[in-house]
Amino acid sequence: MHSGRTGDGRLFSKHMTVRTRFAPSPTGYLHIGGARTALFNWLYARKHGGVFVLRIEDTDAARNTEEARKAIFDGMEWLGLDWDEGPMKGGDFGPYQQSERGQIYDAWFEKLVQTDRVYQLDGAWRFRFERKPITMIDGVCGEVTIDYRDESNTPDMVIKRSDGSYVFHFVNVVDDLEMEITHVIRGEDHLMNTPKHLQLIEALGCVAPQYCHIPLILNGDGSKMSKRDEGAALGDYPRHGFVAAAVANFIALLGWNPKNENEIFTLDELAENFSLAGINRAPARFDYDKCRWFNQQHMAKLSLADFHHAALPFIAAASLPTEEFSEAMASAVKEKVRLLEEVPHAVEFLLDDGFSIDHEAMEKLAASAIARDGLIAIAERFASVDEWTLDTAKISISDAATMVACKPGQLMFPLRVSLSGRSHGPDLNDLLMLLGKSRCVQRVQRMIENLA
Repeated sequence: MHSGRTGDGRLFSKHMTVRTRFAPSPTGYLHIGGARTALFNWLYARKHGGVFVLRIEDTDAARNTEEARKAIFDGMEWLGLDWDEGPMKGGDFGPYQQSERGQIYDAWFEKLVQTDRVYQLDGAWRFRFERKPITMIDGVCGEVTIDYRDESNTPDMVIKRSDGSYVFHFVNVVDDLEMEITHVIRGEDHLMNTPKHLQLIEALGCVAPQYCHIPLILNGDGSKMSKRDEGAALGDYPRHGFVAAAVANFIALLGWNPKNENEIFTLDELAENFSLAGINRAPARFDYDKCRWFNQQHMAKLSLADFHHAALPFIAAASLPTEEFSEAMASAVKEKVRLLEEVPHAVEFLLDDGFSIDHEAMEKLAASAIARDGLIAIAERFASVDEWTLDTAKISISDAATMVACKPGQLMFPLRVSLSGRSHGPDLNDLLMLLGKSRCVQRVQRMIENLA
């Protein structure tokens, strides 16, 4: 086996290739915590020019599903976490699915039989712990000691069930040794399992990888994040119109500090800045609203063509005409939305003249002393324009304000509501140019009739 960091903290050779892994079970959707574990392993491997392995722990045949397996692959690919070895990629240490590695486990189990480190009890095989304190140096949590001298607190563990199947603790360790994993970056819920794994590794005559246990992700109120909580399922993010770079950025900062003032990172920038020293010890608090903010920042960095292309499926899903959804329309709302799923609502009044008018905005117009007269003047001036440009439209509004003895700014709200049915939205200049003269006149006249 390779040289590396043992349970007492010996460092790996600097010349050794870093090898990390993500080992999910295909028993449900890919949880945001699992996605973060995959991301941290991917970032560490990329930072050090190493190898990132995807391994599927599918020994629980009763709970494994093909849908869950696909969700893992789809989620990883969507986030941009390409694996160097694993399913669909191959590699020198396969198979990469535990269900296909039975003979490998048998061979390693036989080593424990030969050294008298296992015994059979009630049909199951138990690993015989050495009754001594086990100290490990975790890359995040520091020094952790479990005292195995009290057998009542630390009974010998089952590693092979009576039906012949192996338990997680054994196959997980064997796979890490077989695949020459140098760094195991995983959730803190596995921290107390690690001394068990160190005993197994020592009994097998091998050197342990460096273990690094990252903090759990909690809800904003400090409660444990369940599968039903908002933001828990990675597969929901693309459906709601998040962009992958934003989600990767957000979850990277759940428990990791880049040690600088930056918050917005591309995936490559995350890899460049990532370090185990930056991982926090305290649990991370999940903030879905902050995730939406990250998405807005990343969408703002998209080219107009990329943003328009990304929004098209959401326009189609809302039964709006995709052929009429132009890049100019996309540009008008690009800085206004936080999610791609918000784009259809943001532009529907541009694509459909039968839009509804916000009730509260309508009440404000009805109570205004100048709204109706101002709109009559605007309709008249708009209709008289020969060449429709932004300048001629603005001059028309200014002339209309003079006609009703008010300031041009006082007519902006009535005009906005007339053109869009809303109090807020794209810049008024964009509305004037996107709608054109004829539609602007029609919409203002419609509002005049409503106010009558």
